[in-house]
Amino acid sequence: MEMFEEIVDSSSRPQDVSALGMDIDDDDEGDRVTHAREDCEGTLGIGWLLDGSFGTASGSTVSVENVGLLALTRSGSRRVVQISAGFMLFFGVFGKFGAILASIPLPIIAALQCVSLAYETSAGLDLLQFCNFYKLRTKFIVGFSIFMGLSVPQYFNGYMGTSGCCPVHTHANWFDKFVEIIFTSPATVAAMIAMFLDCTIPPGRTDNGEIEIETDWWEAFMSAFEEDPEFYSLPLGLSECFPSV
Repeated sequence: MEMFEEIVDSSSRPQDVSALGMDIDDDDEGDRVTHAREDCEGTLGIGWLLDGSFGTASGSTVSVENVGLLALTRSGSRRVVQISAGFMLFFGVFGKFGAILASIPLPIIAALQCVSLAYETSAGLDLLQFCNFYKLRTKFIVGFSIFMGLSVPQYFNGYMGTSGCCPVHTHANWFDKFVEIIFTSPATVAAMIAMFLDCTIPPGRTDNGEIEIETDWWEAFMSAFEEDPEFYSLPLGLSECFPSV
């Protein structure tokens, strides 16, 4: 179960993109995601600025569980989010009503997580469809980065569990914590190794001897739709103040 959670964590890190609604429809809904991606990331940036101003412990982020909920309910309306936020405030203020949710049996929550985590894992791995897996270079980079992303954090966690300290020992405690945070995150290790290998391993060549140049993965999502303003326009005329690039 722990290994499965690490796989989910590693594959669902691109949550800021996936949680926008990439899994709402199986046809062309994903084509609209890029159009609203800049607005989503800009809104998250404003949220982080407000979080820092109020002195919160951590910044705001998109919940990866939304990917599973969108895939299950097929509902990506902002009205649903607003009503859900109202329920959260209501249950948070009135503790007696919040106890109703706390009384849900754990097996029911576990069953829901089993279904939701399956969608979350597939949403993260869905981005790999833009890689050409007919090339040995791509297979090696993806496979090696995923393997190291799972094994290196497992080694660090096992070492700290037995010795009580990080494998890296220096006179600077802050540096030891810095290394510990990086190498205990499966997604961070896998992303670092994948980017390093992608930048160092030379690309293949065609039959004519020319270097193969792969099309940027986002070009497949740059098609325009007439219903884009209807789906992703910001309320109160904010779309004019924050236009999509």
